[in-house]
Amino acid sequence: MTFIQVEFLYLFSIVMALYWSFSRIPEIGRTLQNVMLVVVSFVFYGWIHPWFCGLLLFSAVLDYNIGIAMGKTQPGESRRGWLLALSMAGNLGMLAYFKYANFFLDNVVAVSEALGVQANVPSLQVILPVGISFYTFQTMSYTIDIYRDELKPRTHFIDYMVFVSFFPQLVAGPVERASRLLPQVEKDRTFDGRMFASGVGLAMWGGFKKMVVADTIAPYVDTVFIHQSPSFGMVAAATLGFAIQILADFSGYTDIARGISRMLGFELMLNFKNPYLAKNPSDFWRRWHISFSTWIRDY
Repeated sequence: MTFIQVEFLYLFSIVMALYWSFSRIPEIGRTLQNVMLVVVSFVFYGWIHPWFCGLLLFSAVLDYNIGIAMGKTQPGESRRGWLLALSMAGNLGMLAYFKYANFFLDNVVAVSEALGVQANVPSLQVILPVGISFYTFQTMSYTIDIYRDELKPRTHFIDYMVFVSFFPQLVAGPVERASRLLPQVEKDRTFDGRMFASGVGLAMWGGFKKMVVADTIAPYVDTVFIHQSPSFGMVAAATLGFAIQILADFSGYTDIARGISRMLGFELMLNFKNPYLAKNPSDFWRRWHISFSTWIRDY
C-alpha cells in the first residue's frame, strides 16, 4: 500500500478516529495505541504481498532477542561481539539475497556464455521487498547502539515493534535511530491541535510535490529517454526535468510520511534540505536523504 492510494485514506481515517480515542483511556491508552500501530503497519506493509511481513518479523525478532542477550553481557566481552556479528549476518544476509541474488545469477550466466560454456542456472525471480533496507538498517542501529553501550535493550516487545514497523516511514524512510524514535514510542501521546494541523499541512505539501510535480513531469522525461534519436536540447530538458522529478518524488513522499507521523504525535527527522543548493558533493550528501547518509557515516 502507498500513501496515494484511496484505500490508504480510508484506512488512515479509521486509524485516526480510534487512535486518539484510545489516548483517553487511563493507564492502557498508550499500549492500545501502540498495538494499533503495529497491526496497521503490518496491514500496510503486507497489503500486496503478505509474506513481506514475515521478513520484517524475522529481522525484528532476531535483533530484539540479540539485544536482550547483549544486555546480559559487559562492554568488551567477546560474546557481545559474536551477538553483534549474528545480527549483522542475519540482516545483511537477508538484504543481500533479496537485492542481489538475481543480479549475481544473471552475471554468472553472462560470464559463462562469454567463455563459451552453457550455464543451465535456473532463474530465481526473487521479488525485492519494498522498504527492506530501511527496517534492516533500523534494527541494526538498535543492536549496534546496545553493543556500544549507548542504548539499553528494550523488554517491551510491542513498543520495540512500533519502532521497527512504524508504517509512515516503513517503505521510504527516513531511517530513524532507536535512540530517537523509541523514547517517542514509550511516552504517552495526547492530541495536540497545533501539531496535528502542522502534520496535515506538511502531508499536503508532500502530496503536491509527489503527485502534481513529480508524477506530472515523469511521462515527459520518460518519452525523451526512450526516444531513438533525441536532440541535445531534448536531452538537456529531460535531464533537468528528471532532477526536479526525483527530488519532488523522494522528498514529497518523505514529507507525507513526516506529516502523517505528526498527526499521530511523532516527529520524524528531516530527510531533504535543499540538496540542489549544495556547494560541493559532500555538502550535497549532507542534504540529500540525510537519514541514510548519516546512518552510513555513524554505523
